[in-house]
Amino acid sequence: MLRFARAAQSYTAELDQAGFVNNQLIYDATLRNLELIGEAATHVPEAVRNNHPDIPWRQVIATRNRLIHGYLGIDDDTLWSIIQDDLAPLITALEALQRPAT
Repeated sequence: MLRFARAAQSYTAELDQAGFVNNQLIYDATLRNLELIGEAATHVPEAVRNNHPDIPWRQVIATRNRLIHGYLGIDDDTLWSIIQDDLAPLITALEALQRPAT
C-alpha cells in the first residue's frame, strides 16, 4: 500500500488538477496505483486493521471498488481530492504502521 501511495503522490506532485486530468499517462498511472492501494488493503489481516483504526480501511477498499468498477463514472474532482487530501495522511499512517513498536 505504501509503495502505491508514494507512487501516486510522486506522479502528481508537480501538477495542478487541470494538468493531472490532461496528462493521460499520469492520470492512468495514478488511477491504477489508487486501485492497487485498495486491493492491497483487502489483504491486510483483520487483526491488523482492528489495531490501526486511524487508517480508513473500509474507505480505501470502497474507493478501489468504485475506481475498478467505474460506479457512476470517475469524478475528476473527487479523484483530485483523494490525491491532495488523503494520500499524505495515508502515507504517514502506513509509515507508522511499519515502524517497530517501542
